[in-house]
Amino acid sequence: MSAFELLTPLRPDVWAAGNLTTTVQFNLSAEIEADVLCRVLNLFAMQYLIPCELSARQVADNLEIQVQVSELSWHRAQVIAEKMRNLISVIDVQLTDAQHPAQVPSYA
Repeated sequence: MSAFELLTPLRPDVWAAGNLTTTVQFNLSAEIEADVLCRVLNLFAMQYLIPCELSARQVADNLEIQVQVSELSWHRAQVIAEKMRNLISVIDVQLTDAQHPAQVPSYA
């Protein structure tokens, strides 16, 4: 357990407390801006969520970002994705269940 986890409790998903959790992958396409990666990651930090994987690369005139977060309910993932879509530099956000990529979870 990290020092951060010892000091800060996990923030429960009170709207979907009974829902199963999974590892969710966020696939984003964004305009190349100096602060876009910080703004995306801040959405996780505000909820005490730490990504288990993160990658970002420049493709043509866009920044392709992939973020995986474990133990996240599908409802909570969709709320975070909607907040990402509202960021000014974000072009597109897609969600996948990293544990079961062939299945598309139902909206809960």
